[in-house]
Amino acid sequence: MISLLVNLEVHPDRVDDFITYIAEEAAGVRANEPGCHRFEVSRSVDKPNVFGISETYDDLAALEAHRTMPHYLLFRQRTIDGMILSRSLVCGEILAV
Repeated sequence: MISLLVNLEVHPDRVDDFITYIAEEAAGVRANEPGCHRFEVSRSVDKPNVFGISETYDDLAALEAHRTMPHYLLFRQRTIDGMILSRSLVCGEILAV
């Protein structure tokens, strides 16, 4: 199993749009990606423009398939214009469940 942890800082003026877009992305994942077992979005309680996404996939192939899906590509297209101020990723093999 592969875990992807994503931390995003969103432009404060664009948070509402981001929430709409990430909710659509999450729905697309749940409906179309059997290799994804978790796609959970959290919002910081201290900084309302900071979000965390926790994703779990069967394997790297399922993660790579995710990155080709129309809902993912649409999300990336919608957020490429400066909506996301910073992004950090940790991708790894799950060692303990």
